[in-house]
Amino acid sequence: MPAYAFVTLDVTDPDKLAAYRERAGDALAKHGGKVLQASANPTVLEGDVATPQMAVVLEFETREGAEHWRADPELADTHALRTGSGQTSITLL
Repeated sequence: MPAYAFVTLDVTDPDKLAAYRERAGDALAKHGGKVLQASANPTVLEGDVATPQMAVVLEFETREGAEHWRADPELADTHALRTGSGQTSITLL
């Protein structure tokens, strides 16, 4: 059954984010994931939460694939580019 992850980013280092984007597709694919939707203009429809600069929905073949993607030690440098690019969060749905 597919699993989805909701990612928010508030970027402070665009160069690191650009370097992350170069690696992200292969890193996701390694664990059965892909970008389903990305927006540089997300809109909060309800609730009192800050609107992130960017929002992304990732799709994985399985929940375990998403968990392994995030925990994969071979991808630590790739994840560090994302987390070093600013404030990020990932919520597995």
